[in-house]
Amino acid sequence: MKDTPKGMRLHIGLFGRRNVGKSSLLNALTRQQVSIVSDVPGTTTDPVEKPMELLPLGPVLFIDTAGVDDVGALGEMRAERTRLIFERTDLGILVAEGNAWGEFEEALLSEFSKRQVPVIVVFNKLDLGAPREEVLQDLKSRKLPVVHTAANQGIGMPELREALIRSAPEEFMDSPPVLGDLISPGDMVVLVVPIDLEAPRGRLILPQVQSIRDVLDHDSCCMVVKDRELRDALDKLKDPPALVVTDSQVFLKVAGDTPGQIPLTSFSILFARLKGDLKEFVRGVRTIDGLKAGSRILVLESCTHHPIGDDIGRVKIPRWIRQYTGVDLEFVHRQGHDFPKDLSSYQLIIQCGACMLNRREVISRILRCREAGVPITNYGVAITYSLGVLDRALSPFPGYK
Repeated sequence: MKDTPKGMRLHIGLFGRRNVGKSSLLNALTRQQVSIVSDVPGTTTDPVEKPMELLPLGPVLFIDTAGVDDVGALGEMRAERTRLIFERTDLGILVAEGNAWGEFEEALLSEFSKRQVPVIVVFNKLDLGAPREEVLQDLKSRKLPVVHTAANQGIGMPELREALIRSAPEEFMDSPPVLGDLISPGDMVVLVVPIDLEAPRGRLILPQVQSIRDVLDHDSCCMVVKDRELRDALDKLKDPPALVVTDSQVFLKVAGDTPGQIPLTSFSILFARLKGDLKEFVRGVRTIDGLKAGSRILVLESCTHHPIGDDIGRVKIPRWIRQYTGVDLEFVHRQGHDFPKDLSSYQLIIQCGACMLNRREVISRILRCREAGVPITNYGVAITYSLGVLDRALSPFPGYK
């Protein structure tokens, strides 16, 4: 459980003013000294992450943030980092002192409401003062769960854990399959996995592993081959497979080796559907036809790997799109959780498969792009479109073309 990737964990963010006891609350919840605790306001500077198991939810990721009321130039930078955590928070904990409630707390509630993120209000330091009755009644009228704690004494922790379990988003408890809805029990699925410079030594990348597990979870069979062995593997099968899934980089070759009647897609397109909005990505990719010389394209890589010589995001995708458009384009790259505040200078954004991000963060990026009027697509969709095989890649998904 401790090795569960962050992208598959429920992200629980702790927000509030400085010195309301967010770090003490996290330490009490996890029963570990995760965050530094001090009476000095602003002790937490950068977000502190703590993965753990919270039954029956399973793997979660707690994120302790700096106070949103931090001051000064450095304080504003800390507060901005805190605001970025909103983009990937599935469940929020708003921490306030027992006897304090004001504009900062209401602003935080507004942020959660705007993103449709469930939130639990925690009045901490109960030993120093209780919240006003009118505040409690107002929160109750808004159907917001409220918990009273004194984190430094361990008071209220069982009640907070129960509130977390009750407030977890339904979609996390009943997460969609990677590809299980595309197959039936007993079907054969062929996964095409190139072994190249980008393949990690001695193991498969996360989307491949998750796809294998999903096939097994749906009582089906799985054959894993390299692209060079695909044609022979298909010839040896008694019946055609129900689905072929390939790495995007070899889609053109795999499409040539796979009979047209066999549904074919890529790992990246499966994850476009799982982590984001496939229809939005398909709409976004068609704007490639309108790109002009000098158009700026933002490429988002969720991994923070060191790029290799023929990197997919930095070399291959720019090359394929330039070949398709016939014009010189400017490509800008961002990694990890780095997402620009101002998107107005970009004509297109291309998100990677996002296996290292949670769905909330990808959806937040899509919404930001929609608000800015900037189209967004993803690696797999962009690659197959620029190679002229997008319709083939969408063949397993009726209604997505």
